[in-house]
Amino acid sequence: MPFEARIAAGPDVRVVCQQNTALAEMLEAALAQGCRGVVSFGTAGGLVDALRPGTWVVARRVLSETECFETDEDWSRALCRALPGASYGDLAGVASPVVQAQAKHALHQASGAVAADMESHIVGRLAAQRGLPFAVCRVVIDPAERSLPEAALAGLRADGSTDVWAVLRSLARHPGQFPGLLRLAGDARRARRAMIAGRRSLGRGFAYCRA
Repeated sequence: MPFEARIAAGPDVRVVCQQNTALAEMLEAALAQGCRGVVSFGTAGGLVDALRPGTWVVARRVLSETECFETDEDWSRALCRALPGASYGDLAGVASPVVQAQAKHALHQASGAVAADMESHIVGRLAAQRGLPFAVCRVVIDPAERSLPEAALAGLRADGSTDVWAVLRSLARHPGQFPGLLRLAGDARRARRAMIAGRRSLGRGFAYCRA
């Protein structure tokens, strides 16, 4: 999302901000110009109840339906040191948002992953193809026990920005979503604050620790 890209930016960092299939094309072009490592940074959906909004997750592995990508162990340790309280575990790469609480718990049971996002498996695949160190640090934005309101998804554009009119149209059709949308907005504020503070802690180059 654009706000994630703004937070991620800094010295020794090139930010690629896009979703799903368009991400692969943009990231391939960036990697062709050379880099020392690739990190997937942003928000994620929680899959276990213990992970509250604003909690950091550092991935040990990224799992999709057919693939598994190991993260760089040394880099991941450095991320955990820079982000006290971060949860270290597997992350699920999904093609679309995991919306319902039941589906979140089912994905955890099936995969063992503690959180999910739609980009990390794409980043991991391209990093593996080029033999580059790969790491993931993500902040939980929606907890496992909470289903996402339809309005939140209706307002999500392909580039990650928000279509306010689409949100309002969805609310007009189903006004009962409003309390859930307010809760999600509060969760998003907590996640954003955690991302800003954590990004400062990660410093130059996202705590990359190889010579």
